[in-house]
Amino acid sequence: MSKDFIVEISARHVHVTDADLATLFGEGYELHPKKYLSQPGQYAAEEKVIVKGAKGELKCSILGPTRSASQVEVSLTDARTLGAVAMVRESGDIEGTNGITLIGPKGTVELSCGLIAAKRHIHMTPEDAKEFGVNNGDIVSVEVDTDGRSLIFKDTVVRVSDKYALAMHIDTDEGNAAGIAGSARGTIVK
Repeated sequence: MSKDFIVEISARHVHVTDADLATLFGEGYELHPKKYLSQPGQYAAEEKVIVKGAKGELKCSILGPTRSASQVEVSLTDARTLGAVAMVRESGDIEGTNGITLIGPKGTVELSCGLIAAKRHIHMTPEDAKEFGVNNGDIVSVEVDTDGRSLIFKDTVVRVSDKYALAMHIDTDEGNAAGIAGSARGTIVK
């Protein structure tokens, strides 16, 4: 196995519960996959919602399948556009975060929490983690070599599951800082 991995930009998006999907799009509504993502079973849906904050709004894709809790993942720049504060958190860690409004074609959902800027992370299988000498929850630094904007991303969380595929995810602000167009390659540095 190569000692490097793909670094992908994860643009702003929304995860919703079945109940919130029904409120936003109508009872019994199901998401329609538009594009499958690097993580097995995950996809960008055709459906989009408006995310509305105190000062602005953004149109965001819904990622499927549905989840046990709704959340909105944005960059810190997106949060400023919304007039909201997004805490840097791992996906799914929404307790104590700020709320936000979701607007769909059939209804509105007021989330009491769930607005985050996703902490950069590397998805790995247990085999990948063994090869890289890391464990679930470890914090590592990742060097990304790009044309004129190379940098080292510190504070990168390692997430290990047999349901993952090897890939690092960063947000659009981080991708722009490194001059990444689409994807790049990363290496864990000691």
